[in-house]
Amino acid sequence: MTDSGYGSVAVVVPVYNEEAVVREFHARLSATLDGIEHLRTTVIYVNDGSNDHTLGILLALREQDPRIAIVNLSRNFGKEIALSAGLDYADADAVIVIDADLQDPPELIPEFLRLWEAGNDVVYGQRVSRRGETRLKKATAYLFYRVIQSLSRVHIPEDTGDFRLLSRRAVAALRSLREQHRYMKGLFSWIGYSQVALRYERAPRSAGTSKFNYLRLWAFALEGITSFSIAPLKIATYVGLGIAGLSFIGAALVFYKAMVYGDPVRGYPSLMVTNLFLSGVQLIGIGVLGEYLGRMFNESKNRPLYFVEEHIPAGMADDSRTLARLVSGTGSAIGIDREAQQQAVRIAGGI
Repeated sequence: MTDSGYGSVAVVVPVYNEEAVVREFHARLSATLDGIEHLRTTVIYVNDGSNDHTLGILLALREQDPRIAIVNLSRNFGKEIALSAGLDYADADAVIVIDADLQDPPELIPEFLRLWEAGNDVVYGQRVSRRGETRLKKATAYLFYRVIQSLSRVHIPEDTGDFRLLSRRAVAALRSLREQHRYMKGLFSWIGYSQVALRYERAPRSAGTSKFNYLRLWAFALEGITSFSIAPLKIATYVGLGIAGLSFIGAALVFYKAMVYGDPVRGYPSLMVTNLFLSGVQLIGIGVLGEYLGRMFNESKNRPLYFVEEHIPAGMADDSRTLARLVSGTGSAIGIDREAQQQAVRIAGGI
């Protein structure tokens, strides 16, 4: 422990097909951590089933920087679960979560630590701007945060991502939450504790491409809403009651006109339109119900969140069997580039 009462910090970095940027990211991260002399630092890279050269690059980087630990998942489980795996393997007084795309600057880490040492359990990055994003993405993000704030009982700060610092007890709380459907920004808020925002300018992606297209973003938005609100179920009920009320009023008007004015009941087109409208509303209601039933079904199976193919801790010599496996044909399958293979051969030969 240091004089301040804090001794260690771990940086968790989920990566998926980030070969174009991971070297530059680690260079900037390493330079930042070198300036933090009063804390022991480790970097946990969680390889989420990358099928490019990301894993090989990480292995090569680890030979140059003993602070690096690698958690290689058995397949692609998705970013939320990869992040959870990183938290499971982190053993530090504070854990910082950051993406490898350099949109979130590693140089802000000392400021996160300052706010943590001031007594905050969670320090979350809040974007002042969203440079490099399309107008459509900015507009949909704005709409999503307003919708979820109005539907959820948990306050989820707007314009935030996963870039944040978590204290040891905040990480312990998150580890206890093992649901399959994980909307991490909601879980970060749900655990409570003292939380403070650190506002910053978000940069455009420096290299590579985003792994989130609009279809995945839509699914992500549904995940957030259904994870932290049952309002869609209530809305379906209210819509049904409203339509039933309008139908009763319409039927009363038709009956009145027929009895008082002798107006014959017409309206095959209106009848068809009404039937189609009601059928659409019913299907929407069934779809909303299906979303929640599907979540219950997945949770009832109680499967593990993930499986780990390989865990290489920080500051330890590589197992020759691990290196031999990575150098062999398995290496090409999991995406080790030539440079990393050659380095692994040299290391394995020296063991």
